Order: sequence, then structure tokens, then C-alpha cells
Amino acid sequence: MSKNTLKNRRILISGASIAGPALAYWLQEYGFEVTIAEHAPALRPGGYGVDLRGAAIKVIEKMGILDGVRAQDTNMRGVYFVDAEGKVEGQMSDAAMANHQGVDIEIMREDLAHNLYNLTKDTVNYIWNDSITVLDETEDGIEVQFAHTQPQTFDLVIGADGMHSGVRQLVFGDESQFSRPLGCYISIFTLKNYLNIDHRELFYNVPGKTVGMYSARNNTEAKSMFLFRSAPLRYDFHDIDAQKRLVAEAFAGQAGWETERLLQYMGKSQDFYFDAISQIHMPVWSKGRVALVGDAAYGPSPLSGQGSSLAIVGAYVLAGELKAAKGNYTAAFAAYEQQMRPFVEKNQKIGKMVASSMVENSKLRIWLRNVTLRVPGLTSGMFKMITTAVTKAANAIELKIY
Repeated sequence: MSKNTLKNRRILISGASIAGPALAYWLQEYGFEVTIAEHAPALRPGGYGVDLRGAAIKVIEKMGILDGVRAQDTNMRGVYFVDAEGKVEGQMSDAAMANHQGVDIEIMREDLAHNLYNLTKDTVNYIWNDSITVLDETEDGIEVQFAHTQPQTFDLVIGADGMHSGVRQLVFGDESQFSRPLGCYISIFTLKNYLNIDHRELFYNVPGKTVGMYSARNNTEAKSMFLFRSAPLRYDFHDIDAQKRLVAEAFAGQAGWETERLLQYMGKSQDFYFDAISQIHMPVWSKGRVALVGDAAYGPSPLSGQGSSLAIVGAYVLAGELKAAKGNYTAAFAAYEQQMRPFVEKNQKIGKMVASSMVENSKLRIWLRNVTLRVPGLTSGMFKMITTAVTKAANAIELKIY
């Protein structure tokens, strides 16, 4: 398609994690001029393992990076539940977690982000260490004010800035309208693999709390995870020290397994992540010249494993519909939502299912799970049902060829 036939070519994307660079790749392929504004000074380090399944794998293949992404697969072999002394009480294979070996991919979020950035760094204008403060839509475009950069005018603005989207806040209103808490909080950080964990995940549970550790990057490092149930907490999203204190207070007095040692590592962590386990549900994903994609529009929760897949597929569909509509954003945004919403809803159901099982709320439920996992015949049917549900959700969209 000739660039001259495109309307609304100048597009600003907020967010440089997964959805933003994925969307930018397709938009610039189709002849749009793309700028990405990112609050952080560089690509954010750390994060957890994210799953790529079904339709997302097809999009990654279309982008030409499937082999590189697959080479960075975590190759997890199983999940082990341990008691306070570290003795294994129950275990399940990675396949039991709905991952098809050699088909689905689990990759560290940071690695996936670097793959997408490398695809776009030479063709997309990145503005680092800055954020959008004002969006003023006019008949001819959107006048954008930034915290640091001089104001600019764009034809369209896309919020790809995560669960706590600033663009969504400016255009659609307060996050509380759209956030659906699932009753848990999560923190993740990188540390040395001092237990020499070999492609495994270890979890220690007490009622309402889970402590985890798993190997990463071919066992050269590890990730630690703290999960806990709680009533809604008030905290500053940008105050890392305050967030660390919340986790330390939640696990105060818990001396089982590696809890105390992992809390010490957490205090020194440089890539600490903390957030509520919640989902984003919105009645519409666009307003005027502004649209949302990925977690900003339909985050399925960090525990779902489906957030990155939804972001990558959503980016492909949104960019494709803008191309098909030759930049007619009203038609494109409507078509994007029509295609994506059923897919999103099926995957958000998976997120709810996973969240409810990761933090058991009683000693009895923990004991029953461990006993059940020690009897393969009792679990095969359940795992098959979970795998079927996840696979069906991951493939619940027919990708158009744009």
C-alpha cells in the first residue's frame, strides 16, 4: 500500500514493553510513522516467565523472530511443592501446566521485550524517560504534552502502557472503574541460583501465602516470587521501597523453607516487581483518536501467563485493521474490538482459574493438593481438562492476513 493513500499516519504509542513495540513493528511495516514514549529510561529489566501459545506463536512467526524466541525458552521440566524443610510433597510436569513441549514457549519477559525492541529500534522513534501528561484532541489530530519533551501533534495515540495505563487514565478515567482485583498480590525479583535449581520451579505454601523460586536463563540465575492474599492495599506504584516493606510485612514470622533468606535477597533486589493480581475489564477500548492495546485494555492478570500473548495478537490485529481501513481510525478501532473481544474474554477466564489455585487458603486444601499430586491417576483427568481449556483459549481467534 502506498504511504500516500494512508490517512492518520503519525502515531504515538505509550509504552515500550511488549504490546508497544509489537504494534510499532506492524505499523511501520504498513507505512505509518511511529513514535514510542516510555516512562522508564531504558527497557525494563527483570520480570517473570511469560507464555506464548496458539495465535501468538503464529504472529511471532510472521514477525520473523520465532527461532530466536524459541531458543530462549526456559525449558522448565516441572513444578515441585515443598514443605517447611524443603521436602517435596507433590509435583507436576510442565505439560501439566498446559505447556506443550516444542510447541508453546515460555520466555522471560525481559528477553521477549529485547527481541521486539531489536525489531523496531532502527525504524521507530523512541522517547525514553518521558511520559504523556496531556492529550488534547482536535479536529485534525491530538496535541500531546509530555513531562519533559516539547509538545507534539499526532494523528492517533495508542496506550500500550500496562495495567496502570496513564493514557487510559487521561482518556477514560480512573483505573478503579476497570480494575477487577482477584484478591492477591505478587512480587518477583532476580537473584543468584544459590539452590542450584535445574529447570524447575519450587513452591512453599502456607494458608494465604506462597513463596516460590525457579531457575532462569539456563540455570545461571533464578527468580523468586512472593504471593499473598490480602484486602486491597494502598501504595505508590513508583515507591519500590514501600512495596518491599509491604511484602516483608505480609511474610513476617514465616520461617519455613527459604522464606527468610529470600526476603533478604528481596531487600537488595534491583529489578523488584510488585503488583496486585487483577484484571482490566473495559466496555470499549477506544475513544476518538485514542485506543488501548494489551494490558492497558484487557490485562488478564500476571498469573494468567496469557498477557503477552494477548498483547502480541492485539497489536497484530489493531495494526492490521488500521492498514485495512487506510488509517480510518473509527472503522479500524471498531473492527479491532470486534475481532479481539471474544478472544480476550476466553483468556481472561483462564487468568481467574490460575489465580484461584496459586494461593491456597487453608491447610486442608494444601494437603489435599499434595496428596492428589502423588497419585498420577487422580490428576491426569484434571490436567487434561486444564490443558484443553488453555489451548482452546489460546487459539480462539482466526488471524486475518493483512
